[in-house]
Amino acid sequence: MSKIVIASGNAGKIAEIKHALETSSPQSDFELVSQKEFGFPEAIEDGLSFVENAIIKARHAAQHTQLPALADDSGIVVDFLKGAPGIYSARFAGADATDADNVEKLLHELKDISNQQRCAYFYCALAFVRHAEDPTPLIAEGIWHGTIATSPSGDQGFGYDPIFYLADQQCSAAELTKSEKTKISHRGQALKKFATLFSQSLANKIDPAVKQ
Repeated sequence: MSKIVIASGNAGKIAEIKHALETSSPQSDFELVSQKEFGFPEAIEDGLSFVENAIIKARHAAQHTQLPALADDSGIVVDFLKGAPGIYSARFAGADATDADNVEKLLHELKDISNQQRCAYFYCALAFVRHAEDPTPLIAEGIWHGTIATSPSGDQGFGYDPIFYLADQQCSAAELTKSEKTKISHRGQALKKFATLFSQSLANKIDPAVKQ
């Protein structure tokens, strides 16, 4: 069975990726493993876009593990804040910020801002490389629109989910079940696209030399 390393140390992201891909491709002959199992340092995310950072992380993981790698770079984009937090979503409140710290900072930045100006969207870019120098990485993207609530609600999900309000669902992203979120979220959309492309054109292109 081939292994694919997920280039992330975020437990929430890893769980969502595994759930979505195992649901989309239950018969696929590959095993998903976290880069945490290999103990190498995180990549330096110095790209200027989600796609650039996803590719950087995928190449970094592939180089350290000699395995095909799948990386996710995602975040929340708020129109009123000119696109912030954007690619800095995970460290919006500082390098060592927790999810709660980031949520608190975003709510503070939007304090007293009207509902009409609280539009936002989650964006996800996935990058898959067969090896560290792969010249044609596979890219899949997803966008999920909503608004920023004035206070958190729900205890599911992670990151900004508790304050990402979905008018169609009449709840926050943190009030959705894992299966509900996978069907409609930015990451779920990107993973669905990736799973289809992977099963059609990439499954048989993983270099046998990296099979474990």
